[in-house]
Amino acid sequence: MPHFRLPAFDHGVVSFVWAVVLGGYIWIGLLAVGVNGAVAFLIAALSAFGIFWFVYLYGEDRPAARGEG
Repeated sequence: MPHFRLPAFDHGVVSFVWAVVLGGYIWIGLLAVGVNGAVAFLIAALSAFGIFWFVYLYGEDRPAARGEG
């Protein structure tokens, strides 16, 4: 039986997906608690921007150098 692996995605794409999903979650959550739609969108968009940069800068697993164990 062949072993299938997911393709390797660029780290920027992964960061963007995290930002969109979590930004959408924040937007829906703000609408659910009664925040005005424009304000909710603005806060969610700014949060998504921050999430994107945080994941882009700190979210990548870097392999250890050879010889380190």
